[in-house]
Amino acid sequence: MKSTFISREKNDVKFTMEFTGEEFEAAVVAAYQSGKGKFAIDGFRKGKAPRKLIESHYGEDVFFEDAINDLFSQNYFKALEELNINVIDRPNADFSEIKKGEAFTITITVTAYPEFEVKDYKGVEIEKIEHTVTEEDLNKELEALQNRNARMVIAERPAKDGDTVLIDYAGFVGEEQFEGGTAERQPLKLGSNAFIPGFEEQLIGCSAGDEKDVVVTFPEEYHAEDLAGKEAVFKCKVHEVKEEEKPELNDDFAKDVSEFDTLEELKKDKKEKLEKAAEERAASEMKNAVLEKIYEANDMEIPQVMVEDEIDGMMQEFDQQLRYQGLDLQKYFQYLGKEANDFREELRADATKKTKTRMLISAIADAEKLEATEEELDKELELMAVQYNLEVEKIKSMLGADNFAALEKDVKMRKAVDFVYDNAVIK
Repeated sequence: MKSTFISREKNDVKFTMEFTGEEFEAAVVAAYQSGKGKFAIDGFRKGKAPRKLIESHYGEDVFFEDAINDLFSQNYFKALEELNINVIDRPNADFSEIKKGEAFTITITVTAYPEFEVKDYKGVEIEKIEHTVTEEDLNKELEALQNRNARMVIAERPAKDGDTVLIDYAGFVGEEQFEGGTAERQPLKLGSNAFIPGFEEQLIGCSAGDEKDVVVTFPEEYHAEDLAGKEAVFKCKVHEVKEEEKPELNDDFAKDVSEFDTLEELKKDKKEKLEKAAEERAASEMKNAVLEKIYEANDMEIPQVMVEDEIDGMMQEFDQQLRYQGLDLQKYFQYLGKEANDFREELRADATKKTKTRMLISAIADAEKLEATEEELDKELELMAVQYNLEVEKIKSMLGADNFAALEKDVKMRKAVDFVYDNAVIK
């Protein structure tokens, strides 16, 4: 096989693969050997008929398609490597006239990765970003820790916002009790907005033992069509009113919730962690600012196939998020009354920016000859092993070659982002 580069117009590359008559004949013989079992010829057991007899019955080109497919699949990626073409889409192939035992040519047109030289990525000027940890931030962190360790206790008083009530209820539209509107000893936190709008507010002021008719109107877009937009009465009985009792902030609390013996030690640890998180957030924002400057400084044509792939990924990710909530994309589109194509167009600008930014970062990594070291990859694998509570070797075997290559690329890309940040001018 001889591969020949023809032309490149923007990102569309054209090249040929030429096969001699001998190569074609060998491929036809191989196609006959692997495919002869599909043909039944009178006088021969299946798979035993000579090639010439099969060709006389079905045409001399009966094995051509399989032979050409085999030649293409065996040589396409070799040709790409020889011609140094980095493709990002499936190829379109045109064939010269195919005759038995004669040479033929496949002319291929395919979208290739853009050729460009990234510029102005060193010495990018950005403003310094700092996030200061205040006493209020520390107090909020300690309050959140108190809330996580709070316990529910009976409140001998009327319910107020934030309390949890234990209730029975039965829902009626008119005189008819409707299905799914009944429960016994159901806990409900007032102010959580877990029930129909207006329901929880009407239970504020109720005490244990009280009975209350709660009148609400179902939203027009309510999922049960027979209830949507209708007024309903829920006959409720309150069994208990409970409130959160937070532990007192003292040394005993510090011992119970941490490895520290005093509240001051706990506060110091929390403050250090908050300050580290603030530094990391500031660094992340400044890295994004650097990337934004590089993005603006570089004009390039983005292949639409890459943008479409990015949109596909964004839609799959969004679909996965919806499924955690018991929905999917189809239900989401029905709910909003929109089409999938409209949603794709809404994502296009963001997808284009993500694609271009990733291309720029990759180009910087190549320009600076950045690579993922064995030590860096081992560290990544160790972090994954801790995250999934598995052995490192198990993580390696689960990743496979393709995912391991993706991990290498991720490390390389992060190093490129760190490189432009380390070489930025922070004012």
